[in-house]
Amino acid sequence: MEQLRGEASGCYSWSNGPGDRYAAHSHAYEKVLYCVDGSIDFVLENEGRNLSLKAGDRMVLPAGTLHSALVGPGGCTCIEGRR
Repeated sequence: MEQLRGEASGCYSWSNGPGDRYAAHSHAYEKVLYCVDGSIDFVLENEGRNLSLKAGDRMVLPAGTLHSALVGPGGCTCIEGRR
């Protein structure tokens, strides 16, 4: 979390159970996200590209990027902030 706070604001942690889904959506800000436990797959809807994150991985998602997500079989815990 300390590292994230050095590059983003409004930082917080969240967790989801295995198989949880997020429908396609976007944000008005650039999102910086670290997966700290488990795994989660993000689908960049307009690019037709998947990003699979596991513990220790980092993702920067530009503002306005349409994305959905599927939590892996072991659940996930992530921290994120905005720039």
